[in-house]
Amino acid sequence: MTDTFKRLEGAALDSRRPLGEILDAIRFNDDGLIPAIAQQHDSGEVLMMAWMSREALEETLDTGRVCYWSRSKGKLWRKGESSGQQQHLRSATLDCDGDTLLMQVDQTGPACHSGRRSCFYVSLEGDEARITSAPLIDPETLYGKR
Repeated sequence: MTDTFKRLEGAALDSRRPLGEILDAIRFNDDGLIPAIAQQHDSGEVLMMAWMSREALEETLDTGRVCYWSRSKGKLWRKGESSGQQQHLRSATLDCDGDTLLMQVDQTGPACHSGRRSCFYVSLEGDEARITSAPLIDPETLYGKR
């Protein structure tokens, strides 16, 4: 835990710090990334987890449109740039260690590349797994044939 986050443990309710100080203290991994969880702001449904670089986080905070870091493509990825299914930031909070981000978002349509509302649709139950939701949209409709 960084000294900045240690100091926040004892901070009074509604204490304020400069954003740059907090961004400097985030514990990005060795690849310069932090896990970012997107949760639907009004229902609490967990939609997805992706990775953010500092640049992606700053863009998200500046524009209100959620931007991630695509590890497979090695570049910024603005949610919805190919599917049209955007995420708009409502709020962002860091965990107590400064190594995980939770975002309250307004998601248009499905969040998952499979066409489902949430990426979390495989339920592990005892000795089996069960699919808990059907696609809202055929992925080929969202992305074309891959």
